Amino acid sequence: MLRPVSHPLSELRPLALGEIIDRSATFWRKHLKTLFLLSLGFNLVTYIVTKAMQLAMQRSLKVFQEAAVGRGDPATVLGEYGRFFGVLTGTLVVTFWLYWMSTLVVSRYVVPTLLGETVSPVEGLRRGLNRLGTLTGAFVLSLLWAVGANLLMALPGGLLTGAGAGLLALSDGPGGRLAGGVVMGVGLILVLLGLAGGILWYLLRFSLLAPVVAMEDLSAMSAFRRSGLLLSGRVEPGFLGRVTVRAMILVTVVSVILLAVSLLSGLPALIVQFSYRNPLDPASVAANPVPQTLLVPAELLQVVGQAVFSPLALVFYALFYLDMRVRREGLDLERRLEAR
Repeated sequence: MLRPVSHPLSELRPLALGEIIDRSATFWRKHLKTLFLLSLGFNLVTYIVTKAMQLAMQRSLKVFQEAAVGRGDPATVLGEYGRFFGVLTGTLVVTFWLYWMSTLVVSRYVVPTLLGETVSPVEGLRRGLNRLGTLTGAFVLSLLWAVGANLLMALPGGLLTGAGAGLLALSDGPGGRLAGGVVMGVGLILVLLGLAGGILWYLLRFSLLAPVVAMEDLSAMSAFRRSGLLLSGRVEPGFLGRVTVRAMILVTVVSVILLAVSLLSGLPALIVQFSYRNPLDPASVAANPVPQTLLVPAELLQVVGQAVFSPLALVFYALFYLDMRVRREGLDLERRLEAR
């Protein structure tokens, strides 16, 4: 059984951004053990998938190393590049899906607890299994939407890069080649900025998707639309009244926390790797493999550290979802009427 709820029903009301952050941190501290256990399994599976990808890429690194010194067969190198990006894309998709599933499970525990209900952590896992198809369908829709948004945002830079490449190919003089290089460089910068903007947009647009699937009995398409509606428009006057602005601030806070945790918990693994090789040098990575008996324990420390702190970000999203329902739908008033 769980301990009493951190914030009674009488405190359910629209929250300022600082209050969302403060209450999220308070809830995370009081329920640290439960949140850790809920997240640990997903973090371990994510680590196993990522580790399998790293081991599978060792052959690719050798092929790329041979190509760098002019000894690789072009057809083999091209095929290896295709295999590399295929495995990398598949790994990213699986790890993102695991992240959404983890958010669903944690949200199913956090939101009812904040509403004063007694809920078992197993309920979150049960809900995740029951809503597996819905979450997967909504996740696929979000990926398709994200691909379209990223292509659209990267299109201006892509066109400029192509124009610069054309200038380089058609120019004979140094002036033309310089102009082509500058145009191509500016285009590449715009492509990177567009992709970064697309990723930020994805994190904002679908930040409430998993909580919606966790708490509401909707189809994949309905959950997809519902998460967008909760994040649209404004909830109060002023710049901070726009929901996208509020979400952006929370996503930035969450991202900074996760980045700091990732860096700190990843230090043991980095120390082990740098003691054998330079992880940023593909030739060094291929020539000086780190013994897995040393690397795996260090990486597992990182997994445990992330399982401790990453639930804080998931609590942010769950509480933000609850706040949007209070502000937009009067959930606080509805719950008080039901309690009479």
